[in-house]
Amino acid sequence: MLERLFALESFGIKLGLGNISRLCSALGHPERTFTSIHVAGTNGKGSVTAMVHAALVAAGIRTARYTSPHLVDLTERFVIGTQPIDRDALQQVASDVLDCADRLRVAGELPVHPTFFEATTAIAFEAFRRARVEVAVIEVGMGGRYDSTNVLLAPIGAITSIGLDHEQYLGTTIEAIAYDKAGIIKPDMDLVIGPLPESARGVVSAVATERGARLLEAVDGARVLTDQTDAASLIIETPEDRYGPVTPALQGAHQIDNALVAIRLLEQTRHRGVHLSREAVERGLAEVSWPGRLELIRLVDGGQLLLDAAHNLDGARALGAHLRLRHPEQPTLVIGVMRDKDVDGIIGALLPAVSSVVATAAPNPRAFPAHALAARIRAAAVGVSVRTEPDPVAAVDLALSIGRTVCVAGSLFVVGAVRDHFKRRAILR
Repeated sequence: MLERLFALESFGIKLGLGNISRLCSALGHPERTFTSIHVAGTNGKGSVTAMVHAALVAAGIRTARYTSPHLVDLTERFVIGTQPIDRDALQQVASDVLDCADRLRVAGELPVHPTFFEATTAIAFEAFRRARVEVAVIEVGMGGRYDSTNVLLAPIGAITSIGLDHEQYLGTTIEAIAYDKAGIIKPDMDLVIGPLPESARGVVSAVATERGARLLEAVDGARVLTDQTDAASLIIETPEDRYGPVTPALQGAHQIDNALVAIRLLEQTRHRGVHLSREAVERGLAEVSWPGRLELIRLVDGGQLLLDAAHNLDGARALGAHLRLRHPEQPTLVIGVMRDKDVDGIIGALLPAVSSVVATAAPNPRAFPAHALAARIRAAAVGVSVRTEPDPVAAVDLALSIGRTVCVAGSLFVVGAVRDHFKRRAILR
């Protein structure tokens, strides 16, 4: 059955709400059976989704999260409580949703086949209904206005950040991308925003006003303090409460901005009648797991891998800043990117923080070929040692033969291709 679902990937990306709206209607609107928290943004939306979900779980609320893409296994997209959906349950829900889509096609009510993302979104909603989820945290796939998740009538939402990414779909200016992401705003929504460029903030604010939504900037009235006894521990104050000291599980200075957005989202959830203690919020920040984002894997032989998707310019800048601060040894970079990304921008942001590079490619038809990537890197940084290894696992092994710290970046697909292999080696070698 999952092979039938993956076959839909051949239909590519199709923005629009027609298919998903018809599908959800035929299923009896499963997306209306739980309170939803809708999270958009160029970067940070996955981290915020994970933090909010972890806090709701810590509060004892029957909660779920839907994210994309997955690193290794499809079940990662659908987390109920602390665990990904059971594979048998996923098989059953997928079968029922795809059968429903087939009936709509035969009846002429669905003009084209649903895409893979449309189908997985409907599957998430139906799986959460069957699991009797009370609150679901839903990450936008791409953009906002025409993303399949935007059939939700979410009372609470967030836009974590806005930068240039997916320009061929969302527009080539910050203002155009901001307008697309502001498409998630619904009447009477409580919308939390992270640190947006001023031009983007103006667009989002105008849409919120037009639709009768309440806009809250995460930093408004908030302070972040470092615990004087532990530099890694934070105290976060908002007009409503004081959290910490807490040591965030997710590393990187940019995660402080994400933590602020998550806290303000959780406070808005509390206003909507969900019982949520300060301790649950603190546990959400301290216990959240979000693999492949500044994730450090220590190998038994002394080597270490830092995994971070860094798949666009802003993400690469954040990773570069983290490497300069926390890894002055300048690790070897293993990098693979997708064809539709700002290859030169990502390279330019990362090269000053690394000592050498191994160019690779994710096992994905959209991947930029390793040899072509290596050529671009050599042209951008004359004198930097650049090697080529198309297989990601072999590329990491090659990098480990060069230096003991290796950073894997450029695409979540590259991170996913190596993570499980080296996690096993970290435990078993």
